[in-house]
Amino acid sequence: MGSTSEGGGVARKRGCGWTKEDFLPEESFQSWGTYVKALGNTTARLKDRLLTRSLDEVELHAVRDRSKNEMKKTLNWWDLLWFGIGAVMGSGIFVLTGEAANEYAGPAVVLSYFISGVSAILSVLCYTEFAVELPVAGGSFAYLRVELGDFVAYVAAGNILFEYVVAGAGVARSWTSYFATLCNHDPNDFRFYASSLAEGYNRLDPIAVAVSIVVCVLASLSMKGSSRFNSIASIVHMVIIAFMLVAGLTKADSANFKDFAPFGLRGILKASSMLFFAYVGFDGTTTLGEEIKKPARDIPIGLIGSMSLVMIVYCLLAATLVLMQPYAQIDVDAPYSVAFSAVGMDWAKYIVAFGALKGMTTVLLANIIGQARYFTHIGRTHMAPPFLATINKKTGTPVNATVFMTIANSVIAFFTSLDVLANLLSISTLFIFSLVALALLVRRYYVSGETSDSDRNKFIGFLVLILGSSISMAVYWAVSEHGWIGYIVGGAVWFLATLGLHVTMKQGRKPKIWGAPIVPWLPSASIAINVFILGSMDGSSFARFAVWTGILLVYYLFVGLHASYDAAKVAQKEVQVSQATSMEAGIAS
Repeated sequence: MGSTSEGGGVARKRGCGWTKEDFLPEESFQSWGTYVKALGNTTARLKDRLLTRSLDEVELHAVRDRSKNEMKKTLNWWDLLWFGIGAVMGSGIFVLTGEAANEYAGPAVVLSYFISGVSAILSVLCYTEFAVELPVAGGSFAYLRVELGDFVAYVAAGNILFEYVVAGAGVARSWTSYFATLCNHDPNDFRFYASSLAEGYNRLDPIAVAVSIVVCVLASLSMKGSSRFNSIASIVHMVIIAFMLVAGLTKADSANFKDFAPFGLRGILKASSMLFFAYVGFDGTTTLGEEIKKPARDIPIGLIGSMSLVMIVYCLLAATLVLMQPYAQIDVDAPYSVAFSAVGMDWAKYIVAFGALKGMTTVLLANIIGQARYFTHIGRTHMAPPFLATINKKTGTPVNATVFMTIANSVIAFFTSLDVLANLLSISTLFIFSLVALALLVRRYYVSGETSDSDRNKFIGFLVLILGSSISMAVYWAVSEHGWIGYIVGGAVWFLATLGLHVTMKQGRKPKIWGAPIVPWLPSASIAINVFILGSMDGSSFARFAVWTGILLVYYLFVGLHASYDAAKVAQKEVQVSQATSMEAGIAS
């Protein structure tokens, strides 16, 4: 595998409008002739991008410099802690717990939350090592560029951005629904019905758009201001949750715990796979790397601390719910509101709705902040229009990317119903979590130019066995209702492959600042768990993932590949000129 250094500039705004140079400034797009010539070289360029990996120093300096202005370093571990909580703890806990307890796990939903929380923490630990050593706006996109190459990073980033947009639109629509509940109205009362539009797209939601715009303005004006708002809102949310715990436990009945696991181990694991999505969102927090004062100290505290607190709170809330009501009576759609009503505390449903509203507001804020920073770094590499990489000199925030993503969120939220949005959510998050864990193994065990061919081949063999055994167990879970032999065989292969990697190979690179513990076991376990959860997803989720990935590939082959290839080659020439100038200066002196 090769490596390259990249630099280059960012397209600038001309006058009061945008020109082609702001979107496609690269050589391949200067005329139809150059574009046709570029298309003729698609195979060679694709091979180059598949085999070329970026470098840490390139992502930290050359790529960041393309934004011209820098983001302001205003955040510390306290800000990051509350951003992590605000990004993850939205309405999921208020919705998913009911279905998980009623239909899959019973009172053992507490264990389901614990299991899914542990798996989420494994992913957090993998992300944290990268975030400390590569504190850049691109988050997982930058990590994958360095370890797995441009192409894999592009496919992963394109899918996670789609997930962000769909999730952001869904949260905005849910905001309207909970606001209506607080006002004693039906959720659709605050939406306009358009009879001329198709079903699922005919309930127009101006409140969702308005909330998205307000969040966009806040995120664009000041990162520190956004952090203060998020911290205050998240603290209020935690106070509401504390009230729910205290009030709920006064109505607890320990008899509800007698039939603890009515659906058995399979039910607990099935619930865990569903509840894992209540922990999703922390990855957006890693895109704040450029705005953190002391990444080596603040990122581990913020990321690991926030996820640990979220897991504890989730387990306590789940325990409270199943102590208040027998699991068979828990409402699937509004578990906490119905549970409080059942024990004579009907007024508490308004506090639950207010808590959910607060949670969704911080999730919206964290969502748009993460989206914008992902897109900023993608724009820096020219895989997306480079005008998106611009950092506003006054505010120190990526205003262009923030506004662009808000428009996308708002258009979808205005027209699309929650049912349609729920069906659009794909498997992208789990896919990227698995890739980041895989990238961590590559980072530790493969160093270009240093790892011998024999060690490289041995390493690839172990990775194939780890991935293969993980996939086999996931498939076995999906197709087998009662058997266990597949888990025994798959688990044994996974264990022996991970053990072989640990015993027979020396790590080619040690973390410079902060490292994930017990490597290779931790990232290998993260891969196995994430792939296992993928096995519980329905076929339509994989179909949506394939369709969207296909669309991404079309754009990449006709635009993104050539734009990023040209940008990389220009950067290489600049580095060569700089090195030659330095050598001449040294000789002259």
